[in-house]
Amino acid sequence: MKDKPKGSTETLTPTETSASRRQPSAKELDWERNILQPTLAKSPERTSPFTTTSGHPIRRLYTEADLPNWNPDLGMPGLPPYTRGIHPAMYRTRLWTMRQFAGFGTAEDTNARFRYLLSQGQTGLSTAFDLPTLMGYDSDHPLSEGEVGKCGVAISSLADMEVLFDKIPLGSVTTSMTINSPAAVIWAMYLAVAEKQGADWRKISGTLQNDILKEYIAQKEYIYPPEPSMRLVIDTFEFGVKNTPKFNTISISGYHIREAGSTAIQELAFTVRDGLEYVEWGMRRGLEVDQFVPQLSFFFNAHNDFFEEIAKYRAARRIWHRAMVERYKSKNPRSWALRFHTQTAGCSLTAQQPYNNVVRTAIQALAAVMGGTQSLHTNSLDEAWALPTEFAATIALRTQQIIAHETGVTNTVDPLGGSYFVETLTNEVERGAWDYIDKIDAMGGMVAAIERGYPQREIAEASYRYQMAVDKKEKIIVGVNDFISEEKPLEILQIDETVARRQAERLRKLRAERSQAEVDRRLGALRNAAKGNQNLMLYIFDAVKAYATLGEI
Repeated sequence: MKDKPKGSTETLTPTETSASRRQPSAKELDWERNILQPTLAKSPERTSPFTTTSGHPIRRLYTEADLPNWNPDLGMPGLPPYTRGIHPAMYRTRLWTMRQFAGFGTAEDTNARFRYLLSQGQTGLSTAFDLPTLMGYDSDHPLSEGEVGKCGVAISSLADMEVLFDKIPLGSVTTSMTINSPAAVIWAMYLAVAEKQGADWRKISGTLQNDILKEYIAQKEYIYPPEPSMRLVIDTFEFGVKNTPKFNTISISGYHIREAGSTAIQELAFTVRDGLEYVEWGMRRGLEVDQFVPQLSFFFNAHNDFFEEIAKYRAARRIWHRAMVERYKSKNPRSWALRFHTQTAGCSLTAQQPYNNVVRTAIQALAAVMGGTQSLHTNSLDEAWALPTEFAATIALRTQQIIAHETGVTNTVDPLGGSYFVETLTNEVERGAWDYIDKIDAMGGMVAAIERGYPQREIAEASYRYQMAVDKKEKIIVGVNDFISEEKPLEILQIDETVARRQAERLRKLRAERSQAEVDRRLGALRNAAKGNQNLMLYIFDAVKAYATLGEI
């Protein structure tokens, strides 16, 4: 695309349009010639080019010329290809799950926050773990120093997990756990707590993130190489099918891909292709597609560009349906319907003028709702500074409740369906995502693409382009590169080193009171199983119940 001076009155060239062979009607051509061009001659457009946050070009006007034959693709809510949503009545029947991400300090600290949020109307839990837990270390490991309880809750043992969910009935409250490399161990701890509470595994529901592929692509919190890591993931699939049919055994995450700097199209493409990779590995294990795919869920980002995000969610459902039916010959509609959680964009939050983040979060959350999300987390205004305070977390929850009960957007299904702009953008996002998926297929799949560094390079280049646009003020971030003003200090939640000391003391007592011989026996059985073809989840669960710690397993 050629650069044009600010205030240009040029119309878009064919390569800049949403459809290169676009054929505008006589009425549109007459409007452009007799109304638009004289107006632009007097008052030029304020910038050029106009693009989405991701840099996708946006036309001045969208009409039927941009959507030849679009009606067959739109469909009806609850029916393939699910463009308009996976449920016939969507939020008229049931609102999305309001699932605020929370976790800090010790298990006692986070348990108190969980119970507070539930008392304020939150309808599901979402657990943030600290960095040592995410990396598989106990809180008293030397490499955990300085990080215990800082970015989430510290969990080293079943004893911690029991405290974390004290007085929270796991049989009736759904829980999401954002954990990947040690996901099997943390899930085993959760299931042990549920069992102790008397909850029926076949009835409990929730979500285990368990998405190791995006760790190699974006977040980088991996422990093992790709192939043995994938074995653990597929073990959880197999275990879940047999034991926890209502629990999502994975949340295939585009969120962290977007946080690393990807475009919306890259987020969509790499996330869905990760999902297809998990399907293929599950099939290689011998699982039937329609046996385990209904327990796969997705997790997307909601960024600032309102319409681009809505188009991304609508395109995601279409792509997944097509892949399930055409590639894998799925016969079960529950496998076809892409279900997803959304979190507003942490990378969009600014340390400068942090109260502006309330507005950003509200717009992003609204896009997620208009795009048909099944559950939602809204970020807190202070997260560019620290973990959320109770005050900030409450505002974030109230944001969801206002959208749900005051805006009216939940009163009809897919309120933007049929918009020339939204439908065109949905088509364009879908095409862009398929282009990436086809390239990754040609490389031999996502594991092969990751080993070649392909998605990592694409994200790095996109991140660089966006930062250059911000630096040049081609993209304005209010309070950062324009509209700057003096600010007052913000009160933040600070986690000190007393958390680490409390955790170390708890672990010391645990090890003194348990039977080390029994722990060693069960860990030995787990290590022997790891050398063979057994499903490791059974052995991990056995070791967890003996109060083996995360680091030992």
